[in-house]
Amino acid sequence: MLDAIGVERIEVHQFQKPDQEGVKLIQDMGLEARLASWCRAVKDDIDIALKLDVKEIGISHPVSDIHFKAKWPGTPAEKLLSNVVDLVEYAKSHGLIVFVHGEDSTRADWNFEKRFINAVADAGAECYRICDTVGVGLSNPSAPLPNGIPAKIKKIKEETKIKNIEMHAHDDLGNAVGNTITAVNMADGLYDNVYLSTTLLGMGERAGNAETEKVMMNLYIHYGLKKFEDGLSRLKEVADYISQATGFVIPPNKAIVGSYAFAHESGIHAQGVLGDPFTYEPYPPKLVGNIRRLTVGKQSGRASIKHQAEILTGTKIERNDPRLNNLIQIVKGIYASGERKSTLTEEELKNLVLKVGFSK
Repeated sequence: MLDAIGVERIEVHQFQKPDQEGVKLIQDMGLEARLASWCRAVKDDIDIALKLDVKEIGISHPVSDIHFKAKWPGTPAEKLLSNVVDLVEYAKSHGLIVFVHGEDSTRADWNFEKRFINAVADAGAECYRICDTVGVGLSNPSAPLPNGIPAKIKKIKEETKIKNIEMHAHDDLGNAVGNTITAVNMADGLYDNVYLSTTLLGMGERAGNAETEKVMMNLYIHYGLKKFEDGLSRLKEVADYISQATGFVIPPNKAIVGSYAFAHESGIHAQGVLGDPFTYEPYPPKLVGNIRRLTVGKQSGRASIKHQAEILTGTKIERNDPRLNNLIQIVKGIYASGERKSTLTEEELKNLVLKVGFSK
């Protein structure tokens, strides 16, 4: 499914036996998407990737003093850098394509990070991943280093030798998608390739990562990027499958793939969307495999109640039909006390439609 919606590079874990079996199963599928193993900066991890016959790896290593002091107290940063360089050279000598992930890049000292990037580039790394590990990156063009994303990308281009960059944004402050799109805008014209590290539904540690579906749709709607167009209609299907397989609950109002992402209850909204969907929908639900829902609840007016009644009965209802007037008054009565908060279920509305004299 990831391959079908246009994901071009799938990065997987490889440490447990089920993970390794999964890698083999993916390889046997013959997907167009490239497959890469996520590695720590240790030789054993690279050897696992070689044993699995994976062609690409990502070597993850911190670049901030915060991580150095917490994980390797007393170890000089230069020694840590030397180890990463040795591992990149080792991987390249075995024919692997290497991405290097600069963990906690948005809190790193630029002078060290610059030397880090140049060193891994000289060792043969094809791409450097800017990791906004705790989501403190800023999309503001005037935001300074270390957490200004535009400033970071500009500096990487001006002062390092790396061929390509990647953006990996966490959502601790809710900015993962914005920072990811900002990276695309800033890298445009500077790099031949910019990679975007995303996850479906934003799944990931803590608040998660930039959502694949949101990034794809922003690139399509706002920037006219057509490369993912053929797969957009499967986004809802993929999201529902992932939810079913993992137990991850999709909020009903989740953008793009939520069941209520195109739900309209208030009378003004329902009337508008029935006249012209673009009044309250920026794109057709079917573009992403979703559907429009007109729900009946406290805020519903005549237009939406009439529309839903017509769907349930399969017949055209006149606007001044006394049965419709009766149905509207019953619905209003249900919410009059303020005790009922939720919208009516389809079964509840169906019973009311029959009660006022409509037949299915």
